[in-house]
Amino acid sequence: MATAKKAPAKKAAPAKTAAAKTPAPAKDVATEKSAAKTAAAPAKKRTPNPAFMKALTLSPELSAVVGDKPLPRTEIVSKLWVYIKANNLQDQANKRMINADAKLLAVFGKPQVSMFEMAGLIGKHVK
Repeated sequence: MATAKKAPAKKAAPAKTAAAKTPAPAKDVATEKSAAKTAAAPAKKRTPNPAFMKALTLSPELSAVVGDKPLPRTEIVSKLWVYIKANNLQDQANKRMINADAKLLAVFGKPQVSMFEMAGLIGKHVK
């Protein structure tokens, strides 16, 4: 009966000596430069787009709700919301829907509109 020979055990690798660490490059200079850049460029104040602030002429139907003066589109929407809230015209079950009264029915053309399509319907009543 032949016996199988075991492979000789491998010797452990010699421990590596730690290489002398070189200090990392100084980051102070880089942070000072970036700090100087942010301090030099102050935050710009947003300027409104003049196209949105242009006063538009209202149709008689829309002026009955928001007033007679020409207004920018942003003010028209704001005044419509004031009118809707004052007259409790939001649907109680679904607050996204607006139930039109007699004045808004002339503007919207249907008894109930969503708040998202309201802006599109206003476009037909301004010049």
